[in-house]
Amino acid sequence: MIRIAVDAMGGDRGPETIVEGALDAAREHGLSLTLVGREDRLRELVASRPGVAALDVAIVAADDVIGMGEPPTSALRHRPGASIKVAAAEVAAGRAAALYSAGNTGATVMAAHAAFGMLAGADRPALAATVPTRRSAAVVLDVGANVDCRPQHLVQFAAMGTVYARLVLGVERPRVGLLSIGEEETKGNDLTREAHRLLKASGLSFIGNIEARDVYAGVADVIVCDGFTGNIALKVSEGLVEMIGDVLRDAMGKLGAGLAAQVSSELFDLFRRRVAEYGGVPLLGVAGLAVIGHGRSSATAVRHGIEAAHRFASAGFIARLQQEIAASGESHR
Repeated sequence: MIRIAVDAMGGDRGPETIVEGALDAAREHGLSLTLVGREDRLRELVASRPGVAALDVAIVAADDVIGMGEPPTSALRHRPGASIKVAAAEVAAGRAAALYSAGNTGATVMAAHAAFGMLAGADRPALAATVPTRRSAAVVLDVGANVDCRPQHLVQFAAMGTVYARLVLGVERPRVGLLSIGEEETKGNDLTREAHRLLKASGLSFIGNIEARDVYAGVADVIVCDGFTGNIALKVSEGLVEMIGDVLRDAMGKLGAGLAAQVSSELFDLFRRRVAEYGGVPLLGVAGLAVIGHGRSSATAVRHGIEAAHRFASAGFIARLQQEIAASGESHR
């Protein structure tokens, strides 16, 4: 059985939401889970849910919790019993196949890196976010694991994103685009210009630079950038979704309860689900599976994230990722 270790204390909404989403995943798909956190609280939450006796859900005690706003380096150093650190150790010891956390992103990245190490040929981990486009979907990386990158890191991100697009999006020959301020290869800063040169020689299906307006156009299946740029792009997108929702709700209030209001509401719900409910983003490059959810994840998003972690583990994602890095990235180090 493939078991998923869940940092049950992470996230803005507390362990109640994490436990609810985790038990939904276990109930609907028969997944085996290990909930990591404050034991008394977790046992209380699990016992309050119906039908748990039939589920394969274990609890591992972890007394400390790293808050969402805490500096990850010092927090991990001074709290060896933090739930994210204990959950990562469960995977590293082979007692679980993957880690899921909606907690402090920096702490999760660092805990996974420390517990799993890096894949051969990968220098940096990268967070890979799936976004909808006019055609299908695309993967954007890095969206927050690395503020500063070197050109060879972007080539490695492209190689890892290519595997991800094949496995998750079903794209046989993913098109790789480099996020920059202009389509010409001379545009951008030193990082993007040198990365462009390396990507052209990489053997990947590189289509050149793309601008921010093209992210959702469907021109590329894999979009690479440094984590600072990617995180801003992702957060702008999230804010846009929320703004569109507010505008539509205001318009629907003026329309009343008629057919137009109902259609507008249903269309926005579909749009929101496509953008916001992928559940979590995988941390690519570490030698173990880790899926990181948004701090504001709902129980539904938590369930989706845990289900994604299970799919990656079932598909042998780490082995496939290692092969692609060796083939496409190692020669450009």
